[in-house]
Amino acid sequence: MEGIIMAAQIILSLSILVGLHELGHLIAAKVFGMRVEKYSIGFPPKIFGFKYGDTEYSIGAIPLGGFVKISGMIDESMDKEAMKQPPKAYEFRSKPAWQRLIVMMGGIFVNVITGIVIFVALVYSYGEKFYTLEEVNKYGIVAHEIAREIGLQTGDKIIGVNDRPVARFSDLTGGATLLGTGVYYNVLRGNEEIKIAIPDDLIEKLSDKKNAGLFIEPRLPFVVGQVSKGSEAEKIGLQEGDKILALNGVPVPYFDQFEAEKLRNINEPFELEVERDGKTVVLQGTVPEDGIIGFMPVPLLQSSFEQYSFGQALGKGTERAFAAVWINIKGLGKMISGKIDPTKSMMGPIGIAQVFGGTWNWERFWNLTGLLSMILAFMNFLPIPALDGGHVMFLTYEIVSGRAPGDKFLEIAQKAGMIFLLALMAFVIGNDIFKLF
Repeated sequence: MEGIIMAAQIILSLSILVGLHELGHLIAAKVFGMRVEKYSIGFPPKIFGFKYGDTEYSIGAIPLGGFVKISGMIDESMDKEAMKQPPKAYEFRSKPAWQRLIVMMGGIFVNVITGIVIFVALVYSYGEKFYTLEEVNKYGIVAHEIAREIGLQTGDKIIGVNDRPVARFSDLTGGATLLGTGVYYNVLRGNEEIKIAIPDDLIEKLSDKKNAGLFIEPRLPFVVGQVSKGSEAEKIGLQEGDKILALNGVPVPYFDQFEAEKLRNINEPFELEVERDGKTVVLQGTVPEDGIIGFMPVPLLQSSFEQYSFGQALGKGTERAFAAVWINIKGLGKMISGKIDPTKSMMGPIGIAQVFGGTWNWERFWNLTGLLSMILAFMNFLPIPALDGGHVMFLTYEIVSGRAPGDKFLEIAQKAGMIFLLALMAFVIGNDIFKLF
């Protein structure tokens, strides 16, 4: 069932984004009097379609993209016979270069607007819940294996990045920090302040699904929350609101300490000292083989929440949208320079579906859809023939030089671009499948 939900989410998200992207081309083309022959969400074979005016609208069976077919344009359809005919007034090739440029930018522009609208709506609707770095530094961090590899330790207090203060804990693990060059954490360890460098390949390691969420996190003092029915916790009499003081005599004021000590006692008897109504109570039981005692921890760390007015959300959402683009530019630069391994950092449709997850959460869905919209705009703007950016590159050359590239050259460039994109698609899908095992 989880697989079906994952697939449904990515298909819906891509259908929305591709549909809007191609609609941007279609509207711009029709505004300038160009004939649009086909508009499709998804690639053939066709599942459903109808014709309205000069345009056939359809839905394809392969939900990994879409297209518009504009008369008189060298595109993926490679309609050579039509291009041999004399240009007609309604064709793409008959229009001024600046109009053709706007048509090719139409899809990119719509995706940018879509991403901004989604992020603005999310910020306005949900606000932001976060931990301030000041609050986290009351107790320090939990350093998982990858964090320990770069020199961090559990209990460290990260007080800044590159000698600059940081307001929110989430900023420490954001793309702007992890994808930077020469970035380091300012760390307070005991009474000593040290610098911990962030290696270039850290983002690559964190993108591996087995390391998801296992870098640093706030260290959490806690109390017992909801106790599961039929669990070991219920059997031994653990109650909501209990504060666990020690496990087998070992103090466990933080949840990471409790988890570590518990896992050292799998299938072994244990003794819990808990504080209840100001008194110490001792409870005894056995740690189950799966290590799950059966209660929800309630963190005693104080989270912050910020609600935004529409005007504030407009600025914050726009900033978040373009931050996604900038992070992708930095990530692409590191891949090109060889600092990041593409096989570990690139993600295809299977990987993206896994990010959506096996449960339907609308906030997460729209967050990822907004992110994908900005990535789609950025990727389409790259100067690769067969992408919008390739057409933009050739049209810009025509506007600047006053000479249009020849049809034969454009045809060859289009074929080369398509071969490259098909190879890239095969690579990312194959890489996704490889990562499953």
